[in-house]
Amino acid sequence: MQYRILGKTGLKVSAVGFGGIPIQRIDARGTRALMERLVEKGVNYIDTARGYTVSESYLGEALSGGLREKFILATKSMSRGYADMARDIGISLSNLRTDYIDLYQLHNIKSDADFELAFSAEGAVAAIQDAIRAGKVGHLGATAHSVDSFERLLSYPEIETIMFPYNIVESQGEALMERAAAQNVGVIAMKPLAGGNITDGTLAMRYILQNKTCTLAIPGMATLEEIEQNTAAAEQDGPLTPEELAACEAIRAGLSGNFCRRCGYCAPCTVGIDIPGIFTLENYLKHYDLADWARSRYESQTARAGDCIGCGKCEERCPYELPIREKLKGVAKAFGA
Repeated sequence: MQYRILGKTGLKVSAVGFGGIPIQRIDARGTRALMERLVEKGVNYIDTARGYTVSESYLGEALSGGLREKFILATKSMSRGYADMARDIGISLSNLRTDYIDLYQLHNIKSDADFELAFSAEGAVAAIQDAIRAGKVGHLGATAHSVDSFERLLSYPEIETIMFPYNIVESQGEALMERAAAQNVGVIAMKPLAGGNITDGTLAMRYILQNKTCTLAIPGMATLEEIEQNTAAAEQDGPLTPEELAACEAIRAGLSGNFCRRCGYCAPCTVGIDIPGIFTLENYLKHYDLADWARSRYESQTARAGDCIGCGKCEERCPYELPIREKLKGVAKAFGA
């Protein structure tokens, strides 16, 4: 296993971490088996979230009895205000059965209102900082899905880590990853398998780990086989072979005409649809076996795929010329709305 320093935190993390979304579909006992194998493979970083339903609770039960100290534990919350974030930190500590969380993150921060409240004196950042002073949290990070949010986060020196989509087909964050590295901000690659669209986990991790501005990748894993495949890449170092480069190019070509890279250039939607977010939920529905969770989050959207009026403005803005209107019809059919 390769290990790297996670930016300003100074934490020594495995280059491949554990993404906690998929364990929602198993149970605490199955999660325990995964944790034991992660220890054997040298993986020492776990990512979860308040929004991942039972994920924190399953991990808390699985890590009890001596495994907690084997891992750097990260979680996150969508709360933006002080009181809500303070409450969520308390819930996370209880769910995870620990008195200390190594990294607490602002989850998917994106709008002006998000930033203004979260970084205000009455905001979520202040709550996390107070938890750090109280010894309940170690470090402060954030997650983002758009390059605009990524760039904006880099202007806040208190942010120690940023999680962002990065994989064989999503390279829109590379310039910002270089800036982050120059500022000693740890970069965590989410969606390393492009939302389940890339099936070769070893190749996907190899590609990401070649970029030294990325500290680690956190593929979601729910089986021992997935752990074997994803960690294999971190057991070797060196440049990608010509065969691997060709395979990466084939993946890009295969997904180029239909894959949303979540760049956000399609926004704003005339009727308020969060187009990249809607497509992400479709991936969870189709590729992660998390239908109930995806449907619940889809139903909470103020505007859904079926609300599209077909104006086409999003397609005019999309730099990848995706057939967004047709894709939204597919999403509406998949979710039934």
